[in-house]
Amino acid sequence: MKQLARPPRLAPGARVAVVAPSGPVPEERLQSGLDVLRGWDLDPVVAPHVLDRHGEFGYLAGTDADRAADFQAAWCDPSVAAVLCARGGYGTQRMVDLLDWDALRAAGPKVFVGFSDITALHEAFATRLGLVTLHGPMAAGVDFIKNARAQAHLKATLFAPETVRTIVASGGGALVPGRARGVTFGGCVSLLAAELGTPYARGGARGGLLMIEDVGEEAYRLDRILTQLLRAGRLDGVAGIALGSWLDCGPYDTLRRVFADRLGGLGVPVVEEFGFGHCEGALTIPFGVAAELDADAGTLTLDAPALS
Repeated sequence: MKQLARPPRLAPGARVAVVAPSGPVPEERLQSGLDVLRGWDLDPVVAPHVLDRHGEFGYLAGTDADRAADFQAAWCDPSVAAVLCARGGYGTQRMVDLLDWDALRAAGPKVFVGFSDITALHEAFATRLGLVTLHGPMAAGVDFIKNARAQAHLKATLFAPETVRTIVASGGGALVPGRARGVTFGGCVSLLAAELGTPYARGGARGGLLMIEDVGEEAYRLDRILTQLLRAGRLDGVAGIALGSWLDCGPYDTLRRVFADRLGGLGVPVVEEFGFGHCEGALTIPFGVAAELDADAGTLTLDAPALS
């Protein structure tokens, strides 16, 4: 797995676009998120269909075509320095095939931020654009607008990425001890499994540091997801693994046994409860950056800042 191209960091006054590739966005939460971004001296612009709701499927923020058009227009706007997702939910996989990847590539490298269902776009950005992306809090997420720690870590990553080259786990420790070097990738583990067989899925994990988390998946379902990834060869050659948050997935002691059973046999370092994903104070994790994972110390040290 190779290191990807790093987009430029943001500067005060930068114009950033807010899009909704997945689920519907509550207006009051969006406004609160925009206030945070303006407080960072950014100029947020909301895509036209962010507050839409699909007429037939209420779990989607507008039609697939409109969500894709918003994303395309935001990324291809030369005045926009970053595209930030408003929220996750479900729906990214429905619109990702509608994007013109040649046009997105021609628009040049920009910052992209999101997590959860947005994992499908992280995968696509890696395979189609070869670009570093940020697995981080979303503009209308309650875990962002009400948590100073999540805000501070994302802000530092965007404006002064050299100050957060070492990312320290917020809890947990080594499930499997050791150190490993590789290139970061991952996201919502159920989405990684759902991406198998699609044109955007990475070919494998060799030389990669896998960063995974999820929400609302019971232990047996996480067992099934990890087993599917293992059987498909998706984790062959992985160098190390960091486990993030597992909100509403059941008792963690049960999950720990599943992780030890399914991942322990890979013979690579595994660190648990790292503190990214669906949790308070979620850390921003860059994908596509060479780094060292120290499971014993609970650290991820990037070879270079996430953004140039």
